[in-house]
Amino acid sequence: MNRFGNWVILCVSIGALAAGSDARAFGNAASGGSEGTKAPATSQPIKVEKAKGANAYTVSETYDMAAKLDKKTVVVRGKVVKVSKAIMGRNWVHLRDGSGDPAKGTNNLVVTTKDVPKVGDVVTAKGILHKDKDFGSGYMYKVIVEEAAVKP
Repeated sequence: MNRFGNWVILCVSIGALAAGSDARAFGNAASGGSEGTKAPATSQPIKVEKAKGANAYTVSETYDMAAKLDKKTVVVRGKVVKVSKAIMGRNWVHLRDGSGDPAKGTNNLVVTTKDVPKVGDVVTAKGILHKDKDFGSGYMYKVIVEEAAVKP
């Protein structure tokens, strides 16, 4: 496929990712990054125990330590608050564990995976953390975990 075809596929995929979000979602820190789709607000407080073992971090710690953890394996346990399926060849999962500041957007971690957890599940995600990841077309994440295995 030529470059134009790849560009069209990328734009359509990003449009599908944004579907259902309102204009305020773009540039909203609550998206898990500076741009992207906004995970829904939760009516009840979330409190999930931190994962155990090596490379385990809370959602908030991934933001606080992003420079040190860039391109390293991390393990994060959280409650699934949103799942966007099959966009750009992967599923986009939003995790929250009760840590972080909603006003600063450090309470929501986006994870890309081939797995498909359900909203409401508490899962452990293990993948590669990337800081300041830019997917183009305005989709920039301060912190994102990619190629993750997501297990109950």
